[in-house]
Parts: sequence; structure tokens; C-alpha cells
Amino acid sequence: MLVYVIRHGQTDWNAIRRLQGQKDIPLNDFGRSQAIANGKTLRDILGEKAPEFDYIASPLGRTRETMELLRGAMGLDTNAYRTDDRLVEVSFGDWEGQTLPELKLTHPEKVRTRKAAKWDFIPPGQDAESYEILSWRIGAWLASVERQTVCVCHGGVIRSIFRLVTGMEKEEAADIPIPQDKILRVETDNGTAEWIDATANL
Repeated sequence: MLVYVIRHGQTDWNAIRRLQGQKDIPLNDFGRSQAIANGKTLRDILGEKAPEFDYIASPLGRTRETMELLRGAMGLDTNAYRTDDRLVEVSFGDWEGQTLPELKLTHPEKVRTRKAAKWDFIPPGQDAESYEILSWRIGAWLASVERQTVCVCHGGVIRSIFRLVTGMEKEEAADIPIPQDKILRVETDNGTAEWIDATANL
């Protein structure tokens, strides 16, 4: 199954490296330009086949806005897509809205624990998740994909996709860079995931 996966555009929290998780932070202007550039790149890739794909996004505002800008750049109806709650970003619990330097001052031992085992670490707070827990719902979503798809989601979701589809080791999946100006081409049948650069359209 062929899936094109796009991370939402930049937010102000992304720009200063605040843990964002499930907080509903909007795109900034640069993030909007990234979403439009990704849409132009995808338009060039898919051509006349673009309407044949299923379009699905996380229900958070930043992913929905990215999807709508992307579809607009492709010349498609901006609202003709679905959302799936399973695609919501990993929850950082009580740590959402904070930076790692801030957390090193208030929770130094927990930050060291996270660094030693980032994939399996669960932050403090109700409903907080590890990347491993996130990967359970992303695996369920992947199993439900029935046709060629364009998916707009989050960095943690894409980390899970790398691990589930390619078999990437969890240490690498937890730290691999997840850009906002590229498109990930995923083929679930042969276990590949490769980035496509969209910066030429910025």
C-alpha cells in the first residue's frame, strides 16, 4: 500500500522547541508556506491521479490547516478529507508546553531517564504516552488503510511509522529528524519509507 505522509507545518512552539504533543497550537506563517510547498510538490508527483487518493489527517488544528493548505495548492477541494483520532500526536502529559532545558532545571533525573530510553519513556501526568504506546494506535491505523492515501500527521506519528514499516530500531526512531518541508513516501508492502524534498516549492 502506498501512503504519502506529511508532517504539519511549523508552529511557534516548534520554532523554540517546546514539547507540543496534543496541545492545539496553530501554524505560524512559515508553517503555512511549508504546507503550501508540500502541496505543490505532491501535485507534481500525483498529477491527474491526485483525486483518486484517500486524504486523512489528525483532528488537531495544525494538521487540519496543513491538509487544507496542501489540498488548496493541489487544486482540490480544501475540505474534502477525513480525520482519524488515532493520528493525534503523542501526549507529553505535564511536560507539554515546556522545553527540555526548562525540564532539566525542574526534573533533571526524569530528563536523564528519558535520554537513556526515549522510546519507552512515559512523562509524568495523566494520559501521558511513550512512543511505544503511540505506536500501538498507529499500527492499528496502518492496518486499516485500504487504498492509496495522503496522510497529514505529527512527528511522533511518523517516528512510529518508520519503526512499524521499516523495522527501524527504537533508539533510532526516537531521534531521527522529522522535517516539516518534506514528504515521506511509504510502501507498506516492501517496508520502505523515503523522504521527498519539497523545498524547491518554498
